[in-house]
Amino acid sequence: MSEIDILSVSFDPFKEVDNSTEFVPGVRSKGAVHVRVQQRNGRKCLTTAQGISENFSYNKILKDLKKELCCNGNVVEDLELGQVIQLQGDQRKNVAHFLTQRGIVKKEQIKLHGF
Repeated sequence: MSEIDILSVSFDPFKEVDNSTEFVPGVRSKGAVHVRVQQRNGRKCLTTAQGISENFSYNKILKDLKKELCCNGNVVEDLELGQVIQLQGDQRKNVAHFLTQRGIVKKEQIKLHGF
């Protein structure tokens, strides 16, 4: 590839991913899984994951996440967002890797947010 080819390739990170062409059991065809980090106080952070399909047990996912990442967490019921997984610390990359490795979501469906 020449430099011109590299510069002409455009990628829009805010574009919604259309996964309606391929069916994967247990994975939402539309909609993304949002993994966010929130600042608590001082150096403490909170990682949230929302948008995982309701076909999966949130408590089992949380149990495996807590064991693999060596952190604490819980499942919170939100009126607008549904169930949200909360974990201690900045675990965005680890959660994204875990969800794709276990086949819960595809890599294109994960959206990482935060500072």
